[in-house]
Amino acid sequence: MDESAGSPIGRRAFLGIVGLGLSSLVWGEPALRALNSLTSGLPQGVQAAIPALGGGWRIYAVNPPFPTFDPATWKLRIDGLVNEPVDLTYEQLRALPRAEQVSDFHCVTGWSVDDVHWAGVRTDDLLAAAGGVKPGARAIDFVSAEVPYVDTLTLDQARLPDAMLAYEMGGQPVRREHGAPARFVMPQMYGYKGVKWVAQLHVTDRIQPGFWEQRGYDTDAWVGRSNGY
Repeated sequence: MDESAGSPIGRRAFLGIVGLGLSSLVWGEPALRALNSLTSGLPQGVQAAIPALGGGWRIYAVNPPFPTFDPATWKLRIDGLVNEPVDLTYEQLRALPRAEQVSDFHCVTGWSVDDVHWAGVRTDDLLAAAGGVKPGARAIDFVSAEVPYVDTLTLDQARLPDAMLAYEMGGQPVRREHGAPARFVMPQMYGYKGVKWVAQLHVTDRIQPGFWEQRGYDTDAWVGRSNGY
C-alpha cells in the first residue's frame, strides 16, 4: 500500500512491508485484496508476515513501539469545553462508575473478533468527572499517547449506550498492545475510531478529521455502512 490509504500496493511499498513487518501499518480493504493477489505465490514464511482476512486480533500501530504505561504517573486529561478540566489518575479512573459489556469488534480492513468482554467507564461519567460540558460542546477529540494519533466523535456518538473508555478486556487489565491502560470502545464503528492508549479527551465545538480521515477514511465509520462497504 502506498501513502494513500486504499491504493494498490507497489513494489517499493511491498518490500517495505516485508522489511518492517505489519505492526507499523494499517491496511485498507482494497489494498489487502490487491496484496493477497500479488503475494499468493510467495514462500509460506513470507506470506505469514502479511495480514490476511479472517478471525483473530491484528495489532496495528502508526508510530511503534507501543506507548508504555506506568500506573504511578499516568493521568487522563479531560479538558476543552468542560466546566472543570481534570487530570484523572489510573485509580481515579477505575473509581468512576463501572460499566461492562460484551460486543463485537470490527476492523475496516475486513476482520472481526466476536464477543469481546469489556469493562470501563461510559462517556457521560467521564464528562461528569470534569463538571459536565459547556454550551456549544459538540464533539470529543480522543488523543492517543501514540503521537500523532487522534480521532474525533460527536458527543451523541460518544454517548451511545455501547461506547466506553475500557480499562479491562476479557476480565483482565487492557494489555499494552491493545492500548493500555485505556482504549475507547465504539462497537458500532470500525476500529480506527476506537483510539488506543488514550491520554486526553478534549471537548470541542466541531468535528476534526482524525489520523485516518486525513488519509481518506470516512469520518463516520459505521460498520457495514461506510468506507465502501
